[in-house]
Amino acid sequence: MECREDLKSILPFLPFVVRSSSIFWPPKAAESFKALTLGPDVSGVDSGAVLFDAILDIRESLGLSFERLEPNAADGYCLFFDDLMSRADSRVWFGEVLPKLGNLLLRLPSLLEAHYLDSDEKFGKGKNGLRLMDQQEAGIVLLSQELAAGILACAFFCLFPISRRAFKYLPAINFDYLFGSLHSHCPPSQEHKIMCITHYFERICQCMPKGFVSFERKVLPLRQSCHAVSYPESAFWKRSMVPLCSFQTITSGLIEDQQHEALEVDFANEYLGGGALHMGCVQEEIRFMINPELIVGMLFMVSMKKNEAIEIIGVERFSRYTGYGFTFRFVGGFVDEKPLDHMNRRKVRIISMDAVDSPGNWQFGIDCLVREINKAYCGFIDQSKYACYMKISKEGSFGNSHTSQDEAFILDSNECIFGGSSTQNNIDVSSSSSGYQSPSTFNLSVRSCPEIFQEDIGIATGNWGCGAFGGDPQIKAVLQWLAASQALRPFIHYYTFGVTAMQKLEEASLWILSHGWTVGDLWCIMVEYSTQRLNEASHSLISVVIVENGRPDTVHLQSNQEEERNKVLQMPILRRGRHHL
Repeated sequence: MECREDLKSILPFLPFVVRSSSIFWPPKAAESFKALTLGPDVSGVDSGAVLFDAILDIRESLGLSFERLEPNAADGYCLFFDDLMSRADSRVWFGEVLPKLGNLLLRLPSLLEAHYLDSDEKFGKGKNGLRLMDQQEAGIVLLSQELAAGILACAFFCLFPISRRAFKYLPAINFDYLFGSLHSHCPPSQEHKIMCITHYFERICQCMPKGFVSFERKVLPLRQSCHAVSYPESAFWKRSMVPLCSFQTITSGLIEDQQHEALEVDFANEYLGGGALHMGCVQEEIRFMINPELIVGMLFMVSMKKNEAIEIIGVERFSRYTGYGFTFRFVGGFVDEKPLDHMNRRKVRIISMDAVDSPGNWQFGIDCLVREINKAYCGFIDQSKYACYMKISKEGSFGNSHTSQDEAFILDSNECIFGGSSTQNNIDVSSSSSGYQSPSTFNLSVRSCPEIFQEDIGIATGNWGCGAFGGDPQIKAVLQWLAASQALRPFIHYYTFGVTAMQKLEEASLWILSHGWTVGDLWCIMVEYSTQRLNEASHSLISVVIVENGRPDTVHLQSNQEEERNKVLQMPILRRGRHHL
């Protein structure tokens, strides 16, 4: 067991001892867990104060006493379990839940051993076992929900070593800051975050889930690769002939409540989870509280670079809530009835991708636009279908007897549709009819490789990178639409969350779709609009679209051309208002 490369990579961040073929707890820690399993009459752990003392004792037996916990953590555990939790709930917690958590921790080493053996059997030795998921290393970790519960129990008891985590760009995983941020003057939302966590433990102690959860680091290679879609430059987006996918705006409800097969976007921090285990309580942090198995990824997922995203499948939802930010409130349990897939994962697909924080005017520059669209593209594309993408690329060009040599060159070079550098040629398909592939032609080529759409999995998202990050919601909406279309996703369901700037979004999207725009067309319009924003351009000169022979071209119109001007003034990407969440 100790010779495994996957285990060796994560072992410095685990509290276990590994010898020969066995993973186990140090004897004193095992004795403490055994005492917990016997209930408060034997262990003496019947209050928050005693619980924290027990945590300190177990940490000492693991050699972690030199690693300081958050100074106010003891007060937070005491406040929650001794003052905020009702006496009836406290008796259940210490009499029933905590003993079962002790038993889970006692079995955790054997669960981890079984995980590695099962992973080897299913995927090959060292392929999908628990390991450090470093930057630029694409791959998947598949965990049982029971193992995930054991990892979360470790975090609750603050048992993970922390001294090397910052050096490896790993987020915090222990719960000491979560409880340490709880005090008499903190917002009630912090108490309710912890209520979500304790409810999760109560549920899994009543009935342990039997499914699986996967965590995948997705990477767009920065260098062109013959095995994967690579990181595109601006010219790639300008020349893309992929038709725009369906775009539906939803003005009420929440992403996690949608009932369609979709990747649900987590408006993430570059460190997975963001402030979930601190004071944070916005979109990402709330999702991590109602689906606590997401927190498990914080153990081994290194922070994301510009060409990376993290896809998580199978996490179960356990809590209902109301509010947002300081108004967040836990309002009871949630029974997740999503079906399971062929890997016994719940059909909940979450894509964590981090937008640029506080971009200011830089967000209207081409470098930022490329960074943001590629971040979304990385999250939305399924690299496992790369060969099929290439098949579509070639059949979409050569299958048409009227295809020009220029068009064939663009498609066959893997530059216009499916990634790679577009700087090797100077063909401008935005102004050359020979480079244009109609949506109908493209769809015929897609049908030659139906497995890409066999699950019909779209995108459910909203104002990604706006709010505290300060992004422009109109720009972010268009960027995600472009990325989803390029990734051959069938639809985007866009949740506007009542933002005024997004009120005309559906009208604009319907107009665009009705005129047969491609990814390249909309990208060019957005770049031109962004340049105007960057240069403080006035309303007297705007970018509009003239439809000619079914293909849009960008032109400039003076303000006295009112009829055409009014058509496109409704388009969010062409409005000058400086709207921020």
